[in-house]
Amino acid sequence: MNPTALEIGPFSIRWYALFIVSGLVLAVLLSMREAKRKGWDPDLILDFVLWGFPIGIIGARIYYVLFQWSYYQEHPEEILAIWNGGIAIYGGLIAGGIFLIWYSSRHLLSAWTFLDIVAPGVLLAQSLGRWGNFANQEAYGAVVDNLDYLPSWIANQMLIDGAYRQPTFLMESSWTALGFILLMTLRHKPQLFKEGEIALFYLIWYGLGRFFIEGLRTDSLYLGPLRVSQVVSLAIVALGIGLWIYRRRHQQLAWYQAS
Repeated sequence: MNPTALEIGPFSIRWYALFIVSGLVLAVLLSMREAKRKGWDPDLILDFVLWGFPIGIIGARIYYVLFQWSYYQEHPEEILAIWNGGIAIYGGLIAGGIFLIWYSSRHLLSAWTFLDIVAPGVLLAQSLGRWGNFANQEAYGAVVDNLDYLPSWIANQMLIDGAYRQPTFLMESSWTALGFILLMTLRHKPQLFKEGEIALFYLIWYGLGRFFIEGLRTDSLYLGPLRVSQVVSLAIVALGIGLWIYRRRHQQLAWYQAS
């Protein structure tokens, strides 16, 4: 599969970018619809994304470059070459989350409700974004004998350096897609989620899946002997569970009502 989807004169559009932008557009549309259902101005979501998306991309790239600094200090000209891949979702989430908190405060909005509104869309965007890794032949696992259980067009793309690789991109894409379906099915059920708990569900769900899938990858970012994403995954799972318990015990929270 050619990583370049389209060429127009000297310009090229890569599948990696198309999958990320497609996920973003769908996430924005879903979040705007949910914001309207909650009585918010949907344009607040669009205004947030116009700033939050590039900030998230910058954060994701900085995170990746920092943990690959031994390479990039020797190849500084590639630091900005984001079209070749090399962004870390946790860096994007951290940068985007910080901006969301600031944005909510500036507009006198509940950051927890804002996070609840966007969380399902983020899962969907992540699920689609992993197919950008598929196009670039990255985010894969160890060598396996065959991938006969997969369609040939996926298996053929996972034939890398003369050997089939575990399609860890597909595992994470499937995991985040399942999380998206669960949240879209359950989030309007009465007496199920209180304010902020959809966002906390996201942290726990994504962190658990990423921890186990990261252990299968061969291109992890390391800090000493530790896989950075596994450490961060455990941290956000613990944070999500801890906040869920604390907020239920010590704060008066409103139930979300069915639509």
